[in-house]
Amino acid sequence: MENKKSNPLKTMLIYGMIILLAVLLIWWFVNKNSTDQKISYDQFQTYIQEDKVDSIDIYGYTIRIRLVDSKIDEKDFPNKKIDHYCTYYGSYDRVYDLLDKHNYQTDENGNLIIINGAYQLRDDVHFIKVNAAPKSESWINAAMTYVAILLIVGIAFLLFRSMSGTKNGFGFGRSKARLVESSNVHFNDVAGAEEEKQELQEIVEFLKNPARFTELGARIPKGVLLVGQPGTGKTLLAKAVAGEGKVPFFTISGSDFVELYVGVGASRVRDLFETAKAHAPCIVFIDEIDAVGRQRGAGLGGGNDEREQTLNQLLVEMDGFEANSGIIVLAATNRADILDPALTRPGRFDRQIYVHLPDVKGREDIIKVHSKNKPLSPDVDIKRLARLTSGLAGADIENVLNEAALLTARDGRYKISMIDLQEALNKVLMGPKKVSRVITEQDKKITAVHEAGHAIVAQSLENCDNVQEISVIPRGEAGGYTLTLDEKDRTHMQKQKLLDTICMMLGGRTAEELMLDDITTGASNDIERATKVARKMVSEWGMSEKLGLLSFGEGDEIFVGRDYQKQVPYSQELASTIDKEVAKIINTAHARAKEILTSRKDVIEKVQRILLEKETIYKEEFEMIYNGATVEEVESAIDEKEKEKREYQERAKKEAIEEHKTRDIKSRVETARALAKAGVISKQDLETIISEAEKEMANISPLKQENSSAENTEQINVNDKTSEEKQIKKQSTTSRKTKKEDDKKE
Repeated sequence: MENKKSNPLKTMLIYGMIILLAVLLIWWFVNKNSTDQKISYDQFQTYIQEDKVDSIDIYGYTIRIRLVDSKIDEKDFPNKKIDHYCTYYGSYDRVYDLLDKHNYQTDENGNLIIINGAYQLRDDVHFIKVNAAPKSESWINAAMTYVAILLIVGIAFLLFRSMSGTKNGFGFGRSKARLVESSNVHFNDVAGAEEEKQELQEIVEFLKNPARFTELGARIPKGVLLVGQPGTGKTLLAKAVAGEGKVPFFTISGSDFVELYVGVGASRVRDLFETAKAHAPCIVFIDEIDAVGRQRGAGLGGGNDEREQTLNQLLVEMDGFEANSGIIVLAATNRADILDPALTRPGRFDRQIYVHLPDVKGREDIIKVHSKNKPLSPDVDIKRLARLTSGLAGADIENVLNEAALLTARDGRYKISMIDLQEALNKVLMGPKKVSRVITEQDKKITAVHEAGHAIVAQSLENCDNVQEISVIPRGEAGGYTLTLDEKDRTHMQKQKLLDTICMMLGGRTAEELMLDDITTGASNDIERATKVARKMVSEWGMSEKLGLLSFGEGDEIFVGRDYQKQVPYSQELASTIDKEVAKIINTAHARAKEILTSRKDVIEKVQRILLEKETIYKEEFEMIYNGATVEEVESAIDEKEKEKREYQERAKKEAIEEHKTRDIKSRVETARALAKAGVISKQDLETIISEAEKEMANISPLKQENSSAENTEQINVNDKTSEEKQIKKQSTTSRKTKKEDDKKE
């Protein structure tokens, strides 16, 4: 566990081995000789016989050699540089005899010639100088060999233990779970998931008061699996349980169990539950459990897989022979379909809580939660924003509010407006605007016609989503866009709505066919999405009159480990029928779109003209065009709206400047108070600064003061603290006067 204290003895052992290894490496580099310098003892004898040796140095069992034609300076030999060296472990008398017979004259029997008590030098050879210290090898050199062997054996032993899954050996077998002492997230911080919070509240209540449940013979679930789409708040709910439970909370990711070494994952599972038992009652939260809980036997490498061993150990710990009383396992995943059935059965994960996308009321609550610390302008309509964000998860809504705050800060303002929120929503859904991209007039004309086709078909069909915005300004990967939003939360999708949606998707290509001389590649994504919807209608949802209520098993996302050997459960003839039904739906929708747009060519031309001129058309202006308004009337309405928008932005910028001045004045007053309290400036200086601040505050434009009475109060009362101090002094003076009067009476 990350929160465990490490074993001091083990830590000292590891650091000691590292230090020994460093010393060994330093010693080896200092004392090493290159391999081309080492020669054999026989080669050394040959060098002497050939008169190639100038001098030698004998140290221990090493003979270091300097040659006659050496480039090494005598003063550098042997401590700094040598030509060659050899090792000799026999008697040194043989070495000395060899040198004497080379340096001195001998008779026919090989004996040295001595005259007047001195050996006779040979004139025909180079005299070999000898520096001899034939002592035993240094104990350091002898010990280093054994130290190196012991060090290698020790490291191999620790690695073996770590690979075998034990908890020793560099901590490979330890769980990486983190103990959350206190979480600052509570159920009040989670919005749009009331039923989910109620389910988890039972877990919290059991941990706080288990007797209340055990008296009734109730058994609390051993495991709770949170299932939902990404961003719906599964991890946030787990954090809220930690904040509400006031019990130890261990959190870990599923991928933290899986390691390269076999057995490490199972060891980490054991270590996690052993630590959890020591802290019971407690909660263990495994995020993204599908990383370790996938179906067994689905791996392409066989059954003896590290992930499967980890899963087996998790299954045993959750519901094996040994009871884990007081430990509740929370897990989160968005791929419950690939989890092993043994993991999701009762007794392990007894309860599955589905965290759905929030409805309009939930989105409204989510917006309120995430806007607590964000200053919103009075024009922000939270209810409308909740309707506009239909289909978004909590994380998406939080991202929209954050993007709006960034846009506001970038513009130098202090309050988030509805315009900022709408722009942030478009940015999250489709990407940022690319205003600087150079677009040819021909491309802009094609885009205008294409988007007009989408919008007119959507407006003409009853079941299509409402058109909110049409633009030829590129966003993300799109050259232009038609933004439609369904402001209703639909649980079921009707067949007619699906057919109308396909027709709307094909409206862009159909408009190109009618208004241009050619068709373009701009409809590729529309055709792809329309085909997918049509195929699902035929193969999954039973909406084909010819095939009837049959499912062809194409609804589930393919899990390669499980499905790669599966065959399609229908014949080639039936597959051909499916393709024909899909084509029939697409062709019928295309014909409907062509009929609608043929009767609305004048509207296409109007939308095209206005888009080429104004680049963006909003909902109100598009409805005017669709209902027969002239181009001039619509452009006038757009100009009026743009004028109001510019005035609003200018007013907002002016307010931002005034807000900046107000904050600067307040900051100066607060700084002056602090300096006066510290004795740096006098009270008279403080009063002067406050007086000047009041004058500056009075000169601020009344525009800002009209917008917020709270701000108005803050601006006027820059000297609140001074007033409080005067009031305190007045009260203390009154109390002193009263005391004096009492004394006189006595």
